[in-house]
Amino acid sequence: MMLRVSTLNDVTATVCNFEGRAYLGDCLRALQGQTAPPARIVVYDNASRDDSVAYVRAEFPEVEVVPMGSNLGPGAPRNRGLDEAATTYVLQVDSDVILAPDCLERLHAEAEESAAAVVMPRALFDGDRARVHYDGGFLHYCGIMTLRNFFGPAPAQPEGALDVDAVVAMALLLRRDAVRAAGGYDLDYFILFEDHDLSYRLRARGERLRLLPAAHVFHREGTAGISYREGPAYPARRAFLHSRNRWRLLLRNHSFAALLLGLPGLLAYELVWFGFALAKGLLKPWFDGKREVLRQLPALFRQRRELQRARKVGDSVLLSARPLTHAPMVRQGLFARFVERALDAWLRGWWWLVRPLLP
Repeated sequence: MMLRVSTLNDVTATVCNFEGRAYLGDCLRALQGQTAPPARIVVYDNASRDDSVAYVRAEFPEVEVVPMGSNLGPGAPRNRGLDEAATTYVLQVDSDVILAPDCLERLHAEAEESAAAVVMPRALFDGDRARVHYDGGFLHYCGIMTLRNFFGPAPAQPEGALDVDAVVAMALLLRRDAVRAAGGYDLDYFILFEDHDLSYRLRARGERLRLLPAAHVFHREGTAGISYREGPAYPARRAFLHSRNRWRLLLRNHSFAALLLGLPGLLAYELVWFGFALAKGLLKPWFDGKREVLRQLPALFRQRRELQRARKVGDSVLLSARPLTHAPMVRQGLFARFVERALDAWLRGWWWLVRPLLP
């Protein structure tokens, strides 16, 4: 049973908001109503045009509000929150997330016990709280985060905390010094893969990432123009970001050995996603993403030299070929499910062959 009821003076809560006026009230009331609330709550607003800032100032005068001035993606307010906090931990929450009353208390206890750099709660759909949205994940050698229990029913049996290799940034308790030492979020992703990139860099530096399934948050609609959930259409903006950011992540982070040995798998995945883009009328954003990666190549190779120098854990440990995870709207139809299974089989088989060759 959770007994602590006092304020956690070593935790600052930061809320990343963009056009989240409809969600902010529930998000902030849940933060204030924690069994062990944070010492401070700060809303960082990414130039919302929906009166979010005025609403918070009027309805939650005890909550600090920082207008960012422009929208550089969620990484900018998250990094600024890390820089401006004076506490050991920073609880980062997106404005479309509602914490269960004991969530922060549980996360904090796990962080103290495990000394992990990040502890993530289990995220359930707010509209269906028996179904998992995000539950931690792992780093696929194709540059994809494979997710536990994605879109599936919440496990019936209680689960203890466990190590994971990837976390989803909509709700995280971060050990501030460890995340800042790893460089925080890379703003050039804008959104999508920015938490995958941070997860990889932390793990490569030897840090632990933990999932605490007993700590719950409830996730609402997501970011307009990016989130797709059940469909009906895959957003063009998301197609561009996926096309660009996956290769950005690969070229920045994965060792040259992993890139070379994994190349047949990387190309097979790319071929399938090219076919998906063709079928959905998304070839232009797919090509635009690739063109942007080529433009960024000089900067990416400069960045990777620094990141590789900080590496303590190799890709033979970090990377896997666990089954890919896609939202239901991506894998609709018998043909799509056949392609998914065939791709998985090829990726697993190839990785089984080449993984022993990684240094």
